[in-house]
Amino acid sequence: MPIRLPEDLPAFAVLEAEGVMVMGEDRAARQDIRPLQIALLNLMPEKILTETQFARLIGATPLQIELTLVRMSEHTPKTTAPEHMESFYQPFADIRSRKFDGLIVTGAPIEHLAFDDVTYWDELRAVFDWSQTHVHSTFGVCWGAMAMIRHFHGVDKHMLPKKAFGCFRHRNMAPASPYLRGFSDDCIIPVSRWTEMREAEIEALPGLVQLLGSDEVGPCLVEDPDHRALYVFNHLEYDSDTLQREHQRDVAAGRDIGVPVNYFPDDDPTRPPLNRWRSHAHLLYGNWINEIYQTTPYELARIGD
Repeated sequence: MPIRLPEDLPAFAVLEAEGVMVMGEDRAARQDIRPLQIALLNLMPEKILTETQFARLIGATPLQIELTLVRMSEHTPKTTAPEHMESFYQPFADIRSRKFDGLIVTGAPIEHLAFDDVTYWDELRAVFDWSQTHVHSTFGVCWGAMAMIRHFHGVDKHMLPKKAFGCFRHRNMAPASPYLRGFSDDCIIPVSRWTEMREAEIEALPGLVQLLGSDEVGPCLVEDPDHRALYVFNHLEYDSDTLQREHQRDVAAGRDIGVPVNYFPDDDPTRPPLNRWRSHAHLLYGNWINEIYQTTPYELARIGD
């Protein structure tokens, strides 16, 4: 089954050209099926790129998905055309009466700020609380995951002495987890962040289960059953060239940044990088969608009961 997107959303044409099954509103309306309702709270500055990355992953399952793009009500993005935001995004204030099978909260390039200094922190905390009554399963990504753990468990992020930047090997720490079904014993995952969550602090929290971790860059994927949430601190959704573009941007800006670790062949930034995480990205998000499908109520109104 395909993912249901507006036909004039830029991601529609991109994914269709890649062979991802996408469906317009008219065709979807003719199918006698309840699509899974997934909301994407997109906090990244490059909205179109980010929405395409996540739509690609959740649209690769056999289920019909209806994706709702959400923005913070009290924050106006500066790097995406207002026409795009007006056409495709809904402020949180407008969707808070709805219920969703799944919610993805993306990262945001504001790691240097204390959570309380983020301009939309109060509204984001309201989103997290709302998810407990209106969302069946929530997936926090990078800064979004750290923000959720801070909100629900009071654990703060820690600044790193230098940016964790590159592709790092991670251990499968819970092979029996349904979210890691089909995973290898270890896998390569892109990392790009200035902060970390510490393993000792994660393990000290009752109820949290570490699923993927790295000896070099710490915890990666954590399950929080009590809040029906997954937290991933790294970026399986990244395109093949995402770290390359980040590196070129930082070099052009004169920032002190090294070559992404274990990313370019022979660490040579003149050579095109190889994508070694795509299959595990599809496995993780496909497993998440499958778990939602297996456990969510058929009647949306019952979500959160």
